[in-house]
Amino acid sequence: MQKSTGEQPTAGLALPRFEFIALAAALMALNALAIDIMLPGLQEIGADLGVADENARQFVITAYVTGFGLTQLFFGPISDRYGRRVPLLAGMVVYVAAAFACAFAPSFGALLALRFVQGLGAAATRVIAVSIVRDTFGGRAMAEVMSLVFMVFMIIPVIAPGAGQVLMLAFDWPSIFIFMGLVGLAFTVWTWMRLPETLKDEYRRPLRAAVIIDGFRIVATNRMSVCYTVAMTSIFGALFGFINSAQQVYVGIYEVGTMFPVFFAVVAGLMAVSSFANSRLVGRLGMRRLAHGALLAFIVLTGTVFALSLQGPVPLWLFTGLFALAMMTFSWIGANFNSLAMEPLGHVAGTASSVQGFVQTIGGGLVGAAIGQAFDGTVMPLSAGYFFSGLLALVMVLIAEKGKLFRQQNPEV
Repeated sequence: MQKSTGEQPTAGLALPRFEFIALAAALMALNALAIDIMLPGLQEIGADLGVADENARQFVITAYVTGFGLTQLFFGPISDRYGRRVPLLAGMVVYVAAAFACAFAPSFGALLALRFVQGLGAAATRVIAVSIVRDTFGGRAMAEVMSLVFMVFMIIPVIAPGAGQVLMLAFDWPSIFIFMGLVGLAFTVWTWMRLPETLKDEYRRPLRAAVIIDGFRIVATNRMSVCYTVAMTSIFGALFGFINSAQQVYVGIYEVGTMFPVFFAVVAGLMAVSSFANSRLVGRLGMRRLAHGALLAFIVLTGTVFALSLQGPVPLWLFTGLFALAMMTFSWIGANFNSLAMEPLGHVAGTASSVQGFVQTIGGGLVGAAIGQAFDGTVMPLSAGYFFSGLLALVMVLIAEKGKLFRQQNPEV
């Protein structure tokens, strides 16, 4: 493995670098799968389980995201004490069991409860995937690896809606959850067989209230970590808003029908390409230059869509083009903001990852739910949510950097 440039030395991993990246991406991809594969089935789920309100069907996503966010605070300190492997495998077992159970949910309320439980288990994958990367890399090297992880991770949003559409055409909506459970089971076996423990003994922290509180204090009082976490939360909120509204926008407004997964895949595919570009450029240009420039571009692009939406309907080609470009900048923002937030906290990586994941998921989920529930048959609420989320992120970055963008504090970041 490549030597870490952060505070913590590189963990000795037996598996090749490419497999490490693929496995970390697979762990994070379980969450994208649990969300994106659902999108083509929301209408049938609502119709079959007696949910007439189209906006209410979005709660299938919101319930998962809520459970996913809440338990991240639990898995961080646990993984800092007992290591990464055991808590990760336990969470994945819960994810798989809940996915299979969702296929047999007798009511919409039961489905939401099971989706919440599925999210509880999935929290382990997000927290610990980021933790094992930080255990092994730091600085620009971490940003490069996270970009490659995100690139592989983005394959799921490319293919998941299409896979969901195929399953819906061949079977019915429970098949989506059966498929989800089978994929989760395969990834669980892979993790159990190939992922070694990455947390070194000297970095294990006692599982005592005082130690846990101190870990949370370290994270909560670090200006860089807090500001970049809130900035990323705001951007994630916009992304969740798009996920919640995408089916209604493309199918309801633009009437693309079964071509919806294709439009969704175009956006996700461009994000994957952008992630690869970030992994190639971050070593030369640094995280701040790439992320700050991408954020400004994000604001300009989404502000343009918002301004156009205030004047009337936005043509499909123009909406898709501008949003696809905006989502390309999201890839540069995401990998680099997360790395900047984690960089000073390698000695409490599990706790830091859990706090940041909790804030980003719960905060982003709430923002995304608000954007989704504001859907009014136009793209105006979605574009407004993106634009103002970008402005809030810019404010937090300026606070983190004391008013100066693009500055490099040291050659590693």
